[in-house]
Amino acid sequence: MSPPRSKKRKPSFRRLLKTSNVKLENKLKNRQFKKESSDKKQRKEQKKLRAALKDAALKTPLPMERYKKRPEEEEEEEFVESLPIDMMDDDDLEQIKAMAQKASFLTRDLSSSGPVHAKKRKGEQPGPENYEKMPRKMHKTEEKEVIHLLPIKDKIRGLIPQSMEKPVVPEKEDEEEDEADVQTGLETFENEDVADARPPLTTQEQQEVRTQKLTERRLRIASLGSDILSEPTTNIKKLKELRSMLMETDPCVAVTVRKLVMVSLMEVFKDIVPSYRIRPLTEAEKGLKVKKDTLQLREFEEGLVSQYKFFLENLEQTVRDWKQKKRKRRESVSLQSYKGLAEVAIRCICELLVALPHFNFHNNIIVMLVPLMNDPIKRVSDMCCEAVKTLLKQDKQGQASLGTVKVISGMVKSRNYDVRPEVLKVLLCLRIKEADLKRDTDDTAPRKKAMKYKEKQKTLSRMQRKWKKAEEKLEKELLEADASENKDQKIKLHTETLNMVFLIYFRILKKAEKSILLSSVLEGLAKFAHLINLEFFDDLLNVLQHHIQSGDLTYRESLHCIQTAFNILSGQGDVLNIDPLKFYTHLYKTLLKLNAGATNDDISIVLRCLDVMLTKRRKQVTLQRALAFVKRLSTLSLHTLPNATVGILASNRTLMHTFPKCDILLDNEAQGSGVYLPELDEPEYCSPQNTALWEMHTLKKHYHPVVRRFATHLCAGAPSEGSGALNVQLARRHPVELFEDYSAKDMTFNPPVAAPSTKKKDYFTIGTALMDDQLKMQIDRVLSAETVEESLDFSAVLLQTRST
Repeated sequence: MSPPRSKKRKPSFRRLLKTSNVKLENKLKNRQFKKESSDKKQRKEQKKLRAALKDAALKTPLPMERYKKRPEEEEEEEFVESLPIDMMDDDDLEQIKAMAQKASFLTRDLSSSGPVHAKKRKGEQPGPENYEKMPRKMHKTEEKEVIHLLPIKDKIRGLIPQSMEKPVVPEKEDEEEDEADVQTGLETFENEDVADARPPLTTQEQQEVRTQKLTERRLRIASLGSDILSEPTTNIKKLKELRSMLMETDPCVAVTVRKLVMVSLMEVFKDIVPSYRIRPLTEAEKGLKVKKDTLQLREFEEGLVSQYKFFLENLEQTVRDWKQKKRKRRESVSLQSYKGLAEVAIRCICELLVALPHFNFHNNIIVMLVPLMNDPIKRVSDMCCEAVKTLLKQDKQGQASLGTVKVISGMVKSRNYDVRPEVLKVLLCLRIKEADLKRDTDDTAPRKKAMKYKEKQKTLSRMQRKWKKAEEKLEKELLEADASENKDQKIKLHTETLNMVFLIYFRILKKAEKSILLSSVLEGLAKFAHLINLEFFDDLLNVLQHHIQSGDLTYRESLHCIQTAFNILSGQGDVLNIDPLKFYTHLYKTLLKLNAGATNDDISIVLRCLDVMLTKRRKQVTLQRALAFVKRLSTLSLHTLPNATVGILASNRTLMHTFPKCDILLDNEAQGSGVYLPELDEPEYCSPQNTALWEMHTLKKHYHPVVRRFATHLCAGAPSEGSGALNVQLARRHPVELFEDYSAKDMTFNPPVAAPSTKKKDYFTIGTALMDDQLKMQIDRVLSAETVEESLDFSAVLLQTRST
């Protein structure tokens, strides 16, 4: 019978071929080396155990007489012996005798104050008897780590394994830190003692100390900032050091240093922030091996984003503490100084909002800044409003505008429309010229079902589907690589932004009719009326007409209502069958309320309304209405500032070109039926054809040269050619542009008036200065006559008059 086969499977020949002899020998030597090292460790442990047992056996306990008593214990025993036994109870004496009979009372340590037979508590050390019975724990030596090195190959012995003990770094740093802490602690105590001993500083000395400290801090801030700006990628860690100076604790210079650090950090971030948004790395990207430059760039981006985030949090916390009037206990800044700190922090936030609209946390800055637009302090509110206006004006793509409008809409709704009008006036700076008006109707319409897979197979062949898929992929990659603005995406963002703006306006028109925001809402509707969807036109016109007829609006608000209504009707509203006669009548009545005072700036709204109402709707306007407006505008031009007069005369010139029959107002001999009624508020029935533009002759003597030029041009019939025509610069410009160009807001004449000559006269006229000889003789006779002083007797005069 054959011997039983071993269960261990022998390696096959093919397996042996794959494994080299050298590898097999190395495996065998590794096993032997491991076995030798484990045996060596075991022998060492046994040796240490025998040595410990031998030392324990040689040690002899000291006799009890050698333990000396403490002086406090001797005094207590003398005090107990001196007590009279007569004063003690019998029970106490019996207990003392029983304790004396027990050996444990003599053997226990008298220094301990605990009871003899008390239960052993957790954590207490055992007594001497129990200690002898406890098993011995040998002192373990620390096992040193072994580092395996590359083996050495010998011709005789083959591969020789090599190893070394891992070097242990002595903990000198911790000791040095401890020594430094102790030293600094001693120094602080010494400084406190010295400070207590010093006399108090005078005001001049305190100022000198403060100036010295400020100089040191400024130099430190300047050096850190210059290092960061010179090499941002390598010196990004210094940004943290600069930010740590925001926590300045010296009350003497804390406020100034924090302000300087805030402004310095803001300027540093504006310079070193890249022109793209930094996204966080994924787990897969973190695990990849990259080049040294790429790794350095990643570290720079990560440090920049984290420090930028911490800086924004510090600014937000400063503003929040100021608003809530909170002050930390360890804070070295008083509540009175928090206002200046908060204003600097808000200014930094505004600068970052405008300068870095593409970078991370921009939406957080918008959320932080928009509520401050409604701040009761006008300076803070104006600062935030100007920053948001600048952001909206320079936003070309529309993402920042959409985020800002969403936050403003939420704030207005949450505060129940109790916000400042300047908050809504910010929306007038939106750069929206076109929007997808069909998007709303497309969203409400039923969508077509997508083509199924079988339908695609029927319509397109396999090669066509393959080519179409490749084209879509290529187009997507090209859009991502293209840095220019995508027009479809831009229109989509603008449409969404407009929807949010109109939602704000319509809510206020519906729920807050008598709010102070109504003027801003009507002004905004007048600007964006041509972009409103056609479905809202009828309802919106009814609301505007109701507001005008109510009489609760000011003249400025009513002008905005008229402008909004005609902007609607001049665009897509042409299809609506609405008669705007009431809007014409209201504008004709409102014109005489304007003057050269505060209402002079509202002439620009009138000029825009006239352009939309009369010029662009010339086919719907009668000649009587055009004549009435030309005559009333000429009357208005007599009592306005020069820039408004130039705009009104330019508008009259446009109307005379649009309606050529208006030249009958320049003819004195033309007489119609009836009499002109200037006080009548109906332009259709005031008989304007029976009057003339006599105001032009008065304006020909105006002190402003441009007004004189326009008045002369209109008196000549507003010709386009010839001697009476205007030059090209004045003829081709819109009335609103002329109104703004010739404005006197800077308290200067435009064009400037020539200054009088400063040449003094060499001689003065002496003698006769009157040209009329008879008048001169009469004056001389009166002056040469002698005056006789007589007392006034009114009674004599009264008697003389009665006798006569």
